[in-house]
Amino acid sequence: MRARAAALLVFAFVMIGCACSIGFAQQQSPGKNKGPQLRTVIGQVVDGSENPIPSAVIYLENMSTKNVQSHISDDSGNYNYSGLDPNVDYQIYAEHGGMTSSTHTISSFDSRTNVNLELKVDHKKADK
Repeated sequence: MRARAAALLVFAFVMIGCACSIGFAQQQSPGKNKGPQLRTVIGQVVDGSENPIPSAVIYLENMSTKNVQSHISDDSGNYNYSGLDPNVDYQIYAEHGGMTSSTHTISSFDSRTNVNLELKVDHKKADK
């Protein structure tokens, strides 16, 4: 009888240990909490009459590091920045032929992962 009680006790401890291990493994499993999803900013550069502007230069500034990335719009005036940190503020604007767009801020408080911005190049670039 003692041997049977001891065996049941050992079995119970083993089962409790397995259940705890499974629960721990589920809480710690990779991929469950990947962190923030990266952000994408897309859009089109247009003139004051809403016509697409190919070959415009788009500037995107990381407000934390002050690094600036530049892209050139495609034949349809489209641009695309991907892999952006959602916890950082960015400023974006476009230039073409001595003209510039307004500067837009993409805030870290904006929860969108895909931001679509039209950049209207409609005023003269200020001399610096």
